[in-house]
Amino acid sequence: MFILLFFVLLIQFFTYWIFEPLASLLEYVLEIRLFPIIALIGLISLLSGKNIYKN
Repeated sequence: MFILLFFVLLIQFFTYWIFEPLASLLEYVLEIRLFPIIALIGLISLLSGKNIYKN
């Protein structure tokens, strides 16, 4: 029983250790204060001349 508990805690620790930096980076990028910059980049790429097909 204690071995099973040890392995579960070990898996949780390594999962936190691997995914916590990724989650904090994603949270920082998707904050409201950075949303206008992301939206502006998306709008510029959407309306750029490279995406418009010419006849």
